[in-house]
Amino acid sequence: MTFENLSPVLSDALVARGYEALTPVQTHVTESEAKGRDLLVSAQTGSGKTVAFGLAMADELLEDGRLPFATSPLALIIAPTRELALQVSRELAWLYGKAGVRIATCVGGMDASKERRALGQGVQIVVGTPGRLRDHLERGALDLSALRVAVLDEADEMLDMGFRDDLEEILDGTPETRRTLLFSATLPKPIVQLAKRYQRDALRISTVGEDRGHGDIAYQAVTVAPADIEGAVINLLRLHEAETAMLFCATRDNVRRLHASLVERGFAAVALSGEHSQNERNHALQALRDRRARVCVATDVAARGIDLPTLSLVIHVEIPRDAEALQHRSGRTGRAGKKGTAVIIVPYPRRRRVDGMLRGARIEAEWMDAPTAADVRARDQERLMEKLLTPQEHEPEDLELAQRLMAERSPEDIAASLVRSHRALMPPPEDLIDNGPRGRDTAGRPERGERFERPDRGGDRREGFEDAVWFRLNIGRHQNADPRWILPLLCRRGHVSKNEIGAIRIGPKETMFNIPRAIADRFAEAVVRTANQDGEDDSGVSITPAPDGPTYPPRRDKGGHGGGHSGDRAPRATLGRAPGGDRSFGDRAGPRGPRGPGGPGGNERYKPKPFGQRSPRRPSK
Repeated sequence: MTFENLSPVLSDALVARGYEALTPVQTHVTESEAKGRDLLVSAQTGSGKTVAFGLAMADELLEDGRLPFATSPLALIIAPTRELALQVSRELAWLYGKAGVRIATCVGGMDASKERRALGQGVQIVVGTPGRLRDHLERGALDLSALRVAVLDEADEMLDMGFRDDLEEILDGTPETRRTLLFSATLPKPIVQLAKRYQRDALRISTVGEDRGHGDIAYQAVTVAPADIEGAVINLLRLHEAETAMLFCATRDNVRRLHASLVERGFAAVALSGEHSQNERNHALQALRDRRARVCVATDVAARGIDLPTLSLVIHVEIPRDAEALQHRSGRTGRAGKKGTAVIIVPYPRRRRVDGMLRGARIEAEWMDAPTAADVRARDQERLMEKLLTPQEHEPEDLELAQRLMAERSPEDIAASLVRSHRALMPPPEDLIDNGPRGRDTAGRPERGERFERPDRGGDRREGFEDAVWFRLNIGRHQNADPRWILPLLCRRGHVSKNEIGAIRIGPKETMFNIPRAIADRFAEAVVRTANQDGEDDSGVSITPAPDGPTYPPRRDKGGHGGGHSGDRAPRATLGRAPGGDRSFGDRAGPRGPRGPGGPGGNERYKPKPFGQRSPRRPSK
């Protein structure tokens, strides 16, 4: 098989690599109208851009099917990150391998003296990051006087990262006769301005929408309570059991915490962030390629330039900063025609933001609840059955051992032991606090097993709450606020126990709760310490003082019963009151369960009133 418009040495390299056809962007840059011209190319992540510019610059580099000996570089490729630069070097190494190519890679975090020696020994192609290339240029180690072609890969990302000055200094040091190829996922105004300055009569190529860079990615948006994010990550990993998965966090600290938590639970995981040296990054990626690790926890430093053939699952643990970051993160999977899944974990308060982001990116995502522990166990059973029932060739010694086991134990015992040993190899799934709002029957009443809380009648009557301070959350019923996940959030943010949280009133767009005045200052200080610069936590929830207290009445259902803590309805595991004023999550002893202190026994059964009838007001103590 041969490829048209390509040199035989490159065509042979593509066939040996397993290529059967070129991608759209590769086809466009090798057509006759693109030969010898500057190119301004817009193509999606995962569309084969590295091989595309490798093919596009062949006419400037090859002489009779070989690369000539050069004392100074003939081609320069500039990439925004170390990982992407290293990946470009690997791709060009096999593409030009039979042409006798010599490549020098210059990136931060590596030994600069070794890079200078490599440059001094004569190379035809140099691949590097802007900062390191500028350093070699200023020190005189990089001679660009004979440069024939310059390539800017992921130009939009380099400008976003603040490398404009570096790029301009490097390009200003190249001959005006050079050919300039500019590749970018998007073409914002700064990219167009850069192209006008350094390109001549550039041919503009856009394959966005033509290639299948994101057509092979199934997007899912999983809604969770803010306190359930880590549990949802674990259950998603267990549910999909992907050969390789990548988890994206916003900060280095969060990468460190999540990586440690996954390793503690038994996952084979590696971490990748800006705090790791280049050698540590290389070891982490090699562990993923060798299948010694299956999960990579990373910041956006890995959103570009990471190409793992077995990567089939991407989880956005923290919401991307914009639609472009979402696409680049997700683009680590679904590459080269393979299918992939990208899951966005969406805390309830952030659903509207994610909805807008998906619309802006023109991505159709399937909204769903986080998988429960029961979902994971059911999927485990399916996988185990499929694995055990697959026909296999058995070795004689295996059959002999099986016969000995059959003589000692019953088939049920042997099968049960096999299932137990299989489960012991996998980390256990997590029980989530909340998995979405509960359903209602056709009459609008809560499902069986749910009950409404006692109405809030002007404040909490428990001991210690006679003098309390009100606080406000920036979430309400419109954000699916529910005490099932609000209470753990308050405990975590304010460093208090659930017994120190008083009445909770959930309004349409905000939630009010009170704290005993004796601990209010300590609670407020803890809230500030656990918030970011915007006064919010990672899920976008902010807690602020509310001196005037709630301005809206407690919400009631159609039957006149108060909404109490839940605002709309109480959960299955309700916020009950035990004798003595203790409040806790717990199961009820019966279909409607104990209501709380009422009579001498302390456990009065809940008796629903007829529709429209209100409970009598209790005298204050």
